[in-house]
Amino acid sequence: MVASMIDERTAVAVVGPTCSGKTVVAVELAKLVNGEVISADARQIYKMIDIGTAKPTREEMSGVEHHLVDILPLENEMSAGAYAELAAKVVDKIFARNRIPVIVGGSGLYLRALIDGLFDAPEVDPDVRHMLRERVHQEGSATLLEELKRVDAVAAEGLIPQNYSRILRALEVYHSSGKKISELRNERPSVIRFSTIQFGIRLNRNLLYSRIEKRVDEMIRNGFVHEVKDILDRGVDPKLNSLQTVGYKEVISYLQARKDGATPESPDEKFGEVVSLIKMNTRRYAKRQMTWFNKDKRIFWIDADDKSAREVAEDMFTTFANSKAADAGSAISEKGV
Repeated sequence: MVASMIDERTAVAVVGPTCSGKTVVAVELAKLVNGEVISADARQIYKMIDIGTAKPTREEMSGVEHHLVDILPLENEMSAGAYAELAAKVVDKIFARNRIPVIVGGSGLYLRALIDGLFDAPEVDPDVRHMLRERVHQEGSATLLEELKRVDAVAAEGLIPQNYSRILRALEVYHSSGKKISELRNERPSVIRFSTIQFGIRLNRNLLYSRIEKRVDEMIRNGFVHEVKDILDRGVDPKLNSLQTVGYKEVISYLQARKDGATPESPDEKFGEVVSLIKMNTRRYAKRQMTWFNKDKRIFWIDADDKSAREVAEDMFTTFANSKAADAGSAISEKGV
C-alpha cells in the first residue's frame, strides 16, 4: 500500500499530539534519510514566543537543518494556504539538493494544506478580514460558527469554536466573494506537487498526560511568565492571533488581572490555578489533535511508549526504506527489465 505512494519526490511527515516527542524523532529520522526538517507548527513559526511553543534548541536540532521556525513577527498573520505556499518552496529546494524533506508538526490544517494542497481561493477583501477579526474578539468564535452554519453548512460541519482560523477563513471567502468555500473547493481542485508518507507517534494516554504535566512545569521553571511579560511590556497587542495559544492566553489574562504590580518572581495564590488551567487546556488540545489525525487513514502509527526517539525513528526509516525498495522493484517490473 505504501509503495504506490512513493516516487522520486517523496517527503516524510512526523505527526502526533503535543508532547509526543515529534521534534526529537524528526531530527533522528532526518539523520537516517539524509533529510532536512520543515516545521508544520502554527506557532513555532513566530518570533518571541519560544518557551511556550517548545521551539527546538540548537542542541535539539543536533546539526540538522530546520526550516520555518522563528521567522515571522507576532504581528504577521499566517494562514494555512500561505504556509503551504511557503513550505512548498522549501520542499522544492530540499529535493533540489537531493535530500529528503522531513515535515514535523501537530498543526493539522497546516499539514493538510502542504501535503494535500489547497484550492485556489479567491482574493479576500482586507476590510472583510479586519471586520471578522474584530468580531471574533468582541462576539467570540462560537457566534461566528453559528453564522457559518447558516451560510455554508458543509464548511461548518465538524467544526468547533476552537477552530476559529477555519471558521474565519470560510467566512472571509463567503463575505468577499459571495460564494461558499465548500463549493469553491470542488470547482478549483488542489494541485499536489509531491508525495508524502505520514508517520504518527502514539503514546498511552496516561504517559502523554504525564509528559504534558512535566512540560508545563518546565516551561514555568524556564521563565515562561517572564517571556510573556516581556512581550506585553514591549507593547505587543495581546489580542494578536499569534498569541491566541494555549499557555500564552492563560498567562496574559493572569498578568493583566494583577493590580499590585507584582513581578513574576512573586506570584500570588492565583498562579497555581493558572498553571493547572494551562495543563488542562493542553490536554484538551492534545485530544483534539488526535481526533484530527485519527481521521486520516494514511498515517502509519508507531507505538512509542517503551521506545527511545532513535528507536521510533528507526521504525519509521525501515518502513520508508522498504517502501522505496518495493516501488523501485515495481518500476523495474513495469519496464520489463
